Amino acid sequence: MAGKQQVTKSSELSICDSYFENIQSRKKLPFSLQETLTAAFAEIPASSFPPVPGGKVIEILADSSVADAVRILSECNIMAAPVKKVDAGDSLDWRDRYLGIIDYSAIVLWVLESAELAAVALAATSAAAAGIGTGAVGALGAVALGLTGPVAVAGLTAAAVGAAVVGGVAAEKGAGKDASTAADNLGQDFYKVLLQEEPFKSTTVGSIITSYRWSPFLPVTTNSSMLSILLLLSKYRLRNVPVIEPGKPDIQNFITQSAIVQGLEGCKGRDWFDCIAAQPISNVGLPFVSANEVVSVQSGELILEAFKKMKDNKIGGLPVVEGPNKKIIGNLSIRDIRHLLLKPELFSNFRQHTVMDFMNAIVSTTKGTGSVIPPITCKPDATLGSLIHALSSRSGHRIHVVNQSEEVVGVITLRDVISCFVYEPPNHFDSYFSFSTKEMLDE
Repeated sequence: MAGKQQVTKSSELSICDSYFENIQSRKKLPFSLQETLTAAFAEIPASSFPPVPGGKVIEILADSSVADAVRILSECNIMAAPVKKVDAGDSLDWRDRYLGIIDYSAIVLWVLESAELAAVALAATSAAAAGIGTGAVGALGAVALGLTGPVAVAGLTAAAVGAAVVGGVAAEKGAGKDASTAADNLGQDFYKVLLQEEPFKSTTVGSIITSYRWSPFLPVTTNSSMLSILLLLSKYRLRNVPVIEPGKPDIQNFITQSAIVQGLEGCKGRDWFDCIAAQPISNVGLPFVSANEVVSVQSGELILEAFKKMKDNKIGGLPVVEGPNKKIIGNLSIRDIRHLLLKPELFSNFRQHTVMDFMNAIVSTTKGTGSVIPPITCKPDATLGSLIHALSSRSGHRIHVVNQSEEVVGVITLRDVISCFVYEPPNHFDSYFSFSTKEMLDE
């Protein structure tokens, strides 16, 4: 679901329950069909799902730098990868071998905090040049600025924050507290600090994965049912599920939301699929996120502000719109952060770069028509099958529902699409998920 986050006292599992109950109640499908389909998914083992392209799951070592991780994800055209411990040894227990999953979501969170710290560090350099002691406040300064996470305790950062606080720099225009303001003020120097200076340059995947992850690392076994996997990828909001085989050390498969939707596209011609795919999206409860709930970004806003919105709302993409009626002109994905880290030379005049400037810069360096790639959209009367085809053929992660004037009136995610094909039988969660699994899902 790509809407605004509701701040409640409910647990994560309660939020998942609410989402799923809501979307299930909106379906206008025969319950007998849903029951039959769910029973069929329960009989299909995870081992029957097609392997990842190339047959081998891409893994990243925990001591890899964040920059190296971005390069691997980009070159392999994947959104996420399992992170393997360097000292895993010969253990066959996945807990001893893997730290979790690194994805663009975690990288965005790290970049935004690093931008804040980089701003303070550079401001502190100016303060130190004016004769202010860099260690005067130290780690206390980090607390005063609200900076947390593994980078905040590094030596350079503590000293820099201390100097900034003593010099009063942090109080000016929110420097150090707002990532987009930091980048706007610092321009090219932001990238110099982020990519070339310590402690940012040497930050490893292993050091950020626990502090910046969006979802737990939750493997299933090869004999787990596809029903459990579909529920994890829909109701329980996981974007990927690693598959392990008991007694073997490495991950055997890596099932993503995208792979499931592409698999559904391959089911054309089967009665059960054609019956559901022919339904207009309103008959399956979509769009679940309505017009007033859609989080968007204006084309004239700064690019890091867009990524900050994704971070704050825990969503993977935004429609780029113009005007008060939100006419859609593009789409920004969380994976686009790779362009900032891999090609900083494109953004040397970063303080002037808007979302539209960013999209144009990307297009100018990639093969294409030379214009911004249009977003994936559909009209409110579209069928579910047409959505699945559009998402599968264009490897999309969301589709925006627009009216006749191309104004955004809703958004549909991969999670929403998968939810249309499955429901959770009574007591399934209690019967098939262990207590430790529930704890991880509830984090």
